Amino acid sequence: MQRWVSAQAERRPEATAIVMDGVRLSYGELDTASNRLARTLRTAGCDRGDRVCLLLPKSPTAIVSLLGVLKADAMYVPVDVSSPAPRVAKIVGSAEPRVILAAGRAATLLDDLLRDSGLQASVRVGWMERAAPAGLPCEPAFSLAEVESAPPGAIDWRNAPSDPAHILFTSGSTGMPKGVVITHANVTCFIEWAVRHFGLGPLDRTSGHAPLHFDLSTFDVFGSFAAPAEPAATRARRVHPHGRAHTVVLGAVGLAPHGQIGRRASERFPGFEAAAVVR
Repeated sequence: MQRWVSAQAERRPEATAIVMDGVRLSYGELDTASNRLARTLRTAGCDRGDRVCLLLPKSPTAIVSLLGVLKADAMYVPVDVSSPAPRVAKIVGSAEPRVILAAGRAATLLDDLLRDSGLQASVRVGWMERAAPAGLPCEPAFSLAEVESAPPGAIDWRNAPSDPAHILFTSGSTGMPKGVVITHANVTCFIEWAVRHFGLGPLDRTSGHAPLHFDLSTFDVFGSFAAPAEPAATRARRVHPHGRAHTVVLGAVGLAPHGQIGRRASERFPGFEAAAVVR
């Protein structure tokens, strides 16, 4: 999945890759920043198949982070930082991450999570801001300032299409959130179909309304990079008076309700693989 960004960085490094809240990253900048993070994660002990939990608000830093995790041959686990601490604890405990990348209000969640002495002993924390706040329950293994000082060059990765790329957790309506393991091949098959079906091209933009822990964000992010279109990320907001959010994909592709995308994809995925579930 990460190859799409690296390919665009090689062909047109100055082209815009992502825009949010006045921050604009080119493909060259996105590729370089994720290379730096991948090296930092490997130094922190990440290896092929390890999990990295993202306790990050939706932001350009979060996009850099998920790409850096993939380049480090690991899989990313996006976590909703607005969730109650007990739910986050269940997700992190099930994922058994090697590293947690955190920022902002995740400091409070870390305080709750790292009361578990077993987790505190097994996980390393990367603080994705230049300075860690006072009062964190542990000393971060690295901060964003250290990531930014890592070598920027291309990094060799070993993950294969059959390797897991990320784990998305269900709502946990039965009391325990369940992690669905998605491979690189799963995502690649879907994204290549979606780019063809919606006719995405280099002059298009996609508007990413889905949070990163929701499956539609896969299209919003990687559909843009594969097209490539320019993703204009937005934070999740309540858009229905009764609290039911309607997720749409906007731009030159028109309006496509999430269910419609899913039905069309399932009809035309000859190479789609069944996803595993972490219980």
